[in-house]
Amino acid sequence: EVQLVEAGGGLVQPGGSLRLSCAASGFIFSGYAMSWVRQAPGKGPEWVSGIDSGGGSTTYVDSVKGRFTISRDDAKNTLYLQMNSLKPEDTAVYYCAKDLFGDYGYGMNYWGKGTLVTVSS
Repeated sequence: EVQLVEAGGGLVQPGGSLRLSCAASGFIFSGYAMSWVRQAPGKGPEWVSGIDSGGGSTTYVDSVKGRFTISRDDAKNTLYLQMNSLKPEDTAVYYCAKDLFGDYGYGMNYWGKGTLVTVSS
């Protein structure tokens, strides 16, 4: 059974940082691209970032480029999202997702339950 468990969310002031993690199990983690998706209150889901199976290629939505960094540790079956210079508009539930293939961009088939990030003074 595929399981994705996010952690690391919380309340942070504008300009602050958080590091999200996603513990994966039930599949060969190193063989798949992984993504982060967020959903702000009252809005639809928004894809945020993706990383390929080798970790050598990453991509971001324009609104987080230069502020967020996605990474993975295949030895620990864990995905990360380092978020710096946080803005109130980054407030959302952040979900970890397993991509269909080793390359991102082809869709996702499993999601975690999410972790809430609130950026507010």
